[in-house]
Amino acid sequence: MWFQKEIRLSPRKRGFHLVTEEILNQLPEMRALEVGMLNVFIKHSSASLTINENADPTVRIDFESFFSHAVPEEEPYYQHTFEGSDDMPAHLKSSILGASLSIPVTQGRLNLGTWQGIYFCEHRNRGGSRTLVLTLHGE
Repeated sequence: MWFQKEIRLSPRKRGFHLVTEEILNQLPEMRALEVGMLNVFIKHSSASLTINENADPTVRIDFESFFSHAVPEEEPYYQHTFEGSDDMPAHLKSSILGASLSIPVTQGRLNLGTWQGIYFCEHRNRGGSRTLVLTLHGE
């Protein structure tokens, strides 16, 4: 079976946000799979996806602090500045973290570790709503 749909995430402030449940709530079709794979792809170049700690919210705060320090705004060597001082750093962060995830599906559920969740990483100060493409494959 192949199944694909697009979903919209509501606008969020800059930072790292758990969206595992939001994705699962919009993907009841996954429950039919015994074994498979879910690919999650974000259709934006200034936001990204990653998997990490899903219990302690300070991890998400530390992620934002680290990336803001590692990829600062207003560097004099940035040439792509037309869309604001947060835009070029957002593109860099997106490339570092990536635009897609592939997660195994086992008995109708994501086969994540106990403390793992899907992060939506908003790298713009005002990024707006974001679109994800969810592609399921399995039987």
